[in-house]
Amino acid sequence: MKITDILDEASVVQDLRSANKKGVLEELSNVLVQKGRLPEQDRVVEVLLEREKLGSTGIGDGIAIPHGKMKGIKELVASFGRSIKGVNFESVDNKPTHLFFLLVAPENSAGVHLKALARISHLLKDPGFRNRLMEARDRQGLFRIIVEADQKF
Repeated sequence: MKITDILDEASVVQDLRSANKKGVLEELSNVLVQKGRLPEQDRVVEVLLEREKLGSTGIGDGIAIPHGKMKGIKELVASFGRSIKGVNFESVDNKPTHLFFLLVAPENSAGVHLKALARISHLLKDPGFRNRLMEARDRQGLFRIIVEADQKF
């Protein structure tokens, strides 16, 4: 599975405006709702916040991978967002989070969901990849960096 199988350029937010966890989840889910890839936003955010109660998906090094499973969707979907300022996402290292990959999977899809999480985690372990994402000028640049890294792995 490639990240670009579930993420397209229109699902990339180059500069998240939110200053808190719920706001980031709303912004990232909104791009998927607007494209018709997810149903109502309130339910999506509720599912993601429920998952966050189990432990923050802010994994440190400025990265968060919020994710959840939802009834009524047919395929795994993703969005990506960057916050230049950083957001308090209650990350494990207590540092601001800048890079967000949001994943929403069908309720009964453990395999594909876990593969996507593993692939994204692997890519984000590379400090060079993270730095290139932070330095990208626009949505197209962000997506191009993701595509290039996705093709190498």
